[in-house]
Amino acid sequence: MKMPVLLIVDDEKPTRDALRMGFQDDYEVYTAANLSQASALLREESPDLVLTDLRLGGESGMDVLKAAAALPHPPQSIMMTAYGSVDAAVAAMKEGAYDFVTKPLNLDAVELVLKRALHTRNLETANQELTTRIQADSGLQKLLGRSAAMEHVFSIIRQVAPSKTTVLIEGESGTGKELVAQAIHSLSGRPENKFVAVNCAALSPQLLESELFGHEKGSFTGAGQRRIGRFEQADGGTIFLDEIGEIDAGTQVRLLRVLSERTIERVGSNVSIPVNVRVIAATNKSLKKLVQEGKFREDLYFRLNVVHIQMPPLRDRREDIPLLATAFLKEFARENNKEFKPLSRDALEAVRNYQWPGNVRELRTAMEHGVVMSNSASIGIHHLPPQLQDTSPETPPQERPEDNAPNTQNGLVPAGVLNLSLLERNAIQQALAQSNGNKTAAAHLLGISRRTLQRKLQDILHS
Repeated sequence: MKMPVLLIVDDEKPTRDALRMGFQDDYEVYTAANLSQASALLREESPDLVLTDLRLGGESGMDVLKAAAALPHPPQSIMMTAYGSVDAAVAAMKEGAYDFVTKPLNLDAVELVLKRALHTRNLETANQELTTRIQADSGLQKLLGRSAAMEHVFSIIRQVAPSKTTVLIEGESGTGKELVAQAIHSLSGRPENKFVAVNCAALSPQLLESELFGHEKGSFTGAGQRRIGRFEQADGGTIFLDEIGEIDAGTQVRLLRVLSERTIERVGSNVSIPVNVRVIAATNKSLKKLVQEGKFREDLYFRLNVVHIQMPPLRDRREDIPLLATAFLKEFARENNKEFKPLSRDALEAVRNYQWPGNVRELRTAMEHGVVMSNSASIGIHHLPPQLQDTSPETPPQERPEDNAPNTQNGLVPAGVLNLSLLERNAIQQALAQSNGNKTAAAHLLGISRRTLQRKLQDILHS
């Protein structure tokens, strides 16, 4: 079971060390000495809990609270203050703090507050998972994301889906425009009817007209029999016109008439056929710019752009990358009859840091590559496509040089720092490290009781 992640922010190293040693058997603990380090760890590690001092040298713990609250799934934050003023507590609560504790700290009291905060966090997470399952049952199951940009997209989808309004979706290639169109159709109230997709860029103008509107026998060379077009096929449902910016002037005129009159005429016929079709169009270009350049009819643009959805590129929703990557890894593990393997730390950092010019489509392909190429317990950076193998950060965030115990040489503490308190603290750190944070085992290694170890940790905290 994955341990909850705790971020401790304090500008005093003894306090950070004591808190880390006090809680590392129950939490995956990260520490930061200032706002910059805290902000980086908030983005990189997505902690469940934040324990921050009010005063961080010349900086304020209030800024840590603000940075935490701005995350897509904010952690529960607890403020530490030596001043204990009501004003500081109220201000912390206004910035989203779950609770506050006063210095000098009592580890047992802090532990109790952390447990309550974690319980609240778990309830919120369960709520979010329930919402995700509800989304999955209602047509949004293929659109993954918790970022503010995607929440905005989800909001528009839910609002517009029950109507018959024409929708224009713009965004770079690979951002999921067709998935949005499918979600709108699924939530439309008539999902049992057809969803018909047409790639307008894949056909010549003559073939596109025939594909969209159908044709009569003999209407052009090769038209050996009558053909029913995609608009007629989609009657009662939804037609998705992908790459709408590529259609020629003649097709634009015919499409304008369909949107205006809700009728079509097959190529080679002058008989109007009524159609009841919801139109969703998509493009990786700016139709407004094409209008300005004289390449797209302004009246058609206004007919298509009744409701506009702008799909964000993946580089602008990086907080969604781990969620998407995991979903794709599970998908391709099932397809290839393999056991699911997570990304290693360096691979995850590479995936987070890459610019993704191909957006979600490129990420999906990269995860398939990783699943196929991995022959170890996890998917490492060397299992990913070449373009991702030079994007990992130089220093992993878990180990900060300034947070380590005093450097040793040949197992000895350097001259100038040889004193009893430092030796005792070093011994406690080594014992906790050897016992993987288990305080009972660490106390046994030190030849003391667990209660004595707890008291010594309390003494270190207050030293």
